[in-house]
Amino acid sequence: MNWITKIITAAEKIKSRVRRATKAEIAASKYISCHGVPTEKKIIQQNNFVCPECNHHHYISPTQRFNMMFGENNWKKINSPLVTDPDPYRWEDTKKYTDRLKEAKKITGQDNAILSCEGKINDIDVVVSAVNFKFIGGSISMNEGENVLASVQTAIEKKCPYIFVSASGGMRMMTNMLSLMQMTRMTIAINELKKNNLPYIVVISNPTTGGLSASIVSTSDICIGESGPNGGATYAFAGRRIVEATTKSDLPQNFQTVTWQKSKGQVDIILDRKEIAPTIGTLLSILLKKRESKNIEENDSLVEKSAQETKEAS
Repeated sequence: MNWITKIITAAEKIKSRVRRATKAEIAASKYISCHGVPTEKKIIQQNNFVCPECNHHHYISPTQRFNMMFGENNWKKINSPLVTDPDPYRWEDTKKYTDRLKEAKKITGQDNAILSCEGKINDIDVVVSAVNFKFIGGSISMNEGENVLASVQTAIEKKCPYIFVSASGGMRMMTNMLSLMQMTRMTIAINELKKNNLPYIVVISNPTTGGLSASIVSTSDICIGESGPNGGATYAFAGRRIVEATTKSDLPQNFQTVTWQKSKGQVDIILDRKEIAPTIGTLLSILLKKRESKNIEENDSLVEKSAQETKEAS
């Protein structure tokens, strides 16, 4: 046995004696790994799930985000219709797509990747949709499209702003073309919202990529990026490695982050998580005041036009 073999053998013995913690043990622990050191979960939770040391914005579910925005359970869920057959292609890779759906529903407690609700910010009625990244990577398929359509319709009926919080890997490959169709359907819905002169705000959380970034995320009136270390939330279409491979170029460290996208005009403002709801409240107050002024001007114009037509007719 030579010296290399001895080192390998010793390393294997050490490895066999070191037991990795299970997912259940990690979930039950009082600590979470952040910036390379154990950090008390309690400290992270008390700071809106943001590390006070490194500013890393940890994952939060839509329910947790709504509780932060509106107060504990101070919001009303919007129900949306579910398609009768979510697996028309009978997709199967390492496991059946139907099994993946069952697992995702069990993990998240949701019927699909998007949860929507009604609530108030600064005493302003709003409709908010948030994507749950733990539901098959926040991917978008038919039920998610139905959810967005139902939510936008609710906003139009109630004449209130619509807010979309993204965290997605893109469109869901298991339903291929039916998934891609949702990009168009959701964009048409947002266009209807705009025809009704209602504000549309997008909050980009980590990560936001693929078809969602190429559809309704990029059509907002105001785009807010969630901050964090190394440029903040990821906001991209294709992944960094794909871009590097196709362009054969060195990319900046903060490439495809909200900070980089802001420098290109794709993001309007970058905020810490605790600043998002108050800032949205301020923005909506301004936008709705402008909308009211615009409606008054349009009404005055119609009155003047009607009076002129009456005068000419007489």
